[in-house]
Amino acid sequence: MKKYILKITMVAAVVAGTMSSCTKMLDQTPTNDVTADVVYSTPLGYKEVLAKVYGAFALTGNSGSGSGDIAGIDPGTSDFLRLFWKAQELSTDEAVVAWGDPGIQDFHLMNWSASNPMLTGLYYRSTYQITVANELIRQSTDAKLASRGITGQDAADIKKYVLEARFLRAYQYWVLMDLFGNPPFMTENDIVGVTIPKQISRANLFSYIESELKAIEPSLMDARTNEYGRVDKAACQALLARLYLNAKVYTGTARYNDAATYASKVINSGYSLINDYTQLMLADNNTNTSENIFTINYDGIRTQNFGGTTFLTHASVGGSMNAADYGINGGWVGLRTTKSIINLYVDLTNNSDKRAEFYTGGQSLEISDLTKFTDGYTVTKYRNKTKAGANGSDQNYVDIDMPIFRIAEMYLIYAEAVTRGATTGDAATALTYMNNLRQRAYGSAQGNVTSSDISDVQYYIKERARELFWEGFRRTDLIRYDQFVESSYLWPWKGGVSSGTSVDAYRKLYPLPAKDLAVNLNLKQNTGY
Repeated sequence: MKKYILKITMVAAVVAGTMSSCTKMLDQTPTNDVTADVVYSTPLGYKEVLAKVYGAFALTGNSGSGSGDIAGIDPGTSDFLRLFWKAQELSTDEAVVAWGDPGIQDFHLMNWSASNPMLTGLYYRSTYQITVANELIRQSTDAKLASRGITGQDAADIKKYVLEARFLRAYQYWVLMDLFGNPPFMTENDIVGVTIPKQISRANLFSYIESELKAIEPSLMDARTNEYGRVDKAACQALLARLYLNAKVYTGTARYNDAATYASKVINSGYSLINDYTQLMLADNNTNTSENIFTINYDGIRTQNFGGTTFLTHASVGGSMNAADYGINGGWVGLRTTKSIINLYVDLTNNSDKRAEFYTGGQSLEISDLTKFTDGYTVTKYRNKTKAGANGSDQNYVDIDMPIFRIAEMYLIYAEAVTRGATTGDAATALTYMNNLRQRAYGSAQGNVTSSDISDVQYYIKERARELFWEGFRRTDLIRYDQFVESSYLWPWKGGVSSGTSVDAYRKLYPLPAKDLAVNLNLKQNTGY
C-alpha cells in the first residue's frame, strides 16, 4: 500500500471536505479540473483513494513533511497519531512534556478549553478521514461501477476496499466517541457542502459503530490473509472487543460477555506474542506479524512526517542521552514519564521486567518543573534501530510501525472481562494469558501471577500500564476505572498541583472545538465547557 500513498495527489481535491459547514477548515476547491469521474474512472483510481484513506493515518498531506490536508491548521497540529497520543497520554500519569507550544501543557494540567489547537487538530483529522472514507464508499455503488465500465474482478476488489473503508471510518468514529463523546455525524448518504451535519449522542454512536463492524465482519478477509497494514477480520473483531470493554462508559450498560467473546475470536485467529518485548517498537517491527494485528505503517523514506512514531522517538531523547543509540540524528528534548508509572516496576535494571524501558542517567525521578527535561525519567521504548542493531532507513524520519491492535491487548481484554463477570470466558484461561505476558516480560516463569492476583480487577489497570505503556491507552483505561478525574488516584501535577489533585468530572470528555460550534448550529457543547 505504501507505493500507492505516493500517487494520491489528485484525490484530496475530490474528497476534501469537513463534517461541519466550516469551509475554511478544509480545502474544498478542486484543482486542475479534477472531478470524481476522473479520479474514479479506473480500478487503479479506486485503489489510490483507498491508499489515501490509509495514508491519512500516517501523513498530514500529499507532499510529505509540512504539507497539510486541512487548511487553516498547521500540519504540525494535524497529524493523527501525534495528536491522539497527546490526548491519551499527556493527560495522564504516563507522560509529561517540556515544551511550551500553545495548548500542549493543558493536557497534563487538565485545564484544556474548546480553543485548544491540538484538540481542534485531532477532531478535524478524524472528521477528515471519515469524509475521505465516505467519498470512496459513495463512489463504489453498483450503479457507479457499472457507469464506469468496471466489472468482474476489478469490481469485486473495489467491494473489498469499501469494507476496509467502512472499518477505518468506524475506527475514527470510535476515536471521536471516546474523546469527544457526541460529535457531528455523516455517512456516504450525506452530501458534503450541502448537508449540515447533525450531532449524534455517544450511546447512538456506539450502536452505529457496533452495527457497522458486525455488518462487515463476515465479509472481510480472514485474519492474516490481507496485505500487511491493511484491515482484516481480526482487526474488526479487535475493535469490537475494545468497544465492548468500555461499553459501560459509553452507554451505561456493561458488555463484558461480548468483550471476552470478541477477544477470544482474535486470540483464536493464529496470533502469538513475539519473544522479545523490547523488539516491539523497532525500525523493522513490520516483521512482528504474529503479534501486530493492524498497524499504522511508517517508512523513513515514503512517509516523511514529524508526527507518528518519528515524534515518539525523537521527543523522548535529550539530556545525556546519545541520539545515535536510538537511530536518530538528534533528540527533541520533550517527553518523559512520572514516578507513578516507574513505581509499577520492581526495578529498572531490565533484569526482571523487560518492559521497564527507561533512561535514568542525569534524570531525576521527581518532577519539580514540567518544562525541565531532566525532571522525570525518559522512555526508550521507541528506537529507530533494527533487531540486528542497524539504523532505520532515515535518521530524521523513523521506520517504526505503530500497532493499533496487538494480541497482548486481546489477552488483557479477555482476562479483565472475565474478572468483571463475563461468563463467556473462564478464569483458568485468563490466568494463562496473563502469565504468557509475564513470562515474555521476565524471560521465565519468575514473573508469573496466581489466580488470586488476577481476581482483583485492579490488577489489570496496573498490568495494562506495564504492557501497553505509551501506546495510547491510558486515558481510556483510567476513565474505565474511575481514576482519571477522581481523587482516589493522583499523580504528579495532575490538575496543575505538584502532588496531584482531582478535577471536575466533565473532564472525562474533551470539548468540541469552538470553531466547529461557531459554524454548525446543530452542535451542542459538552457539559462544563
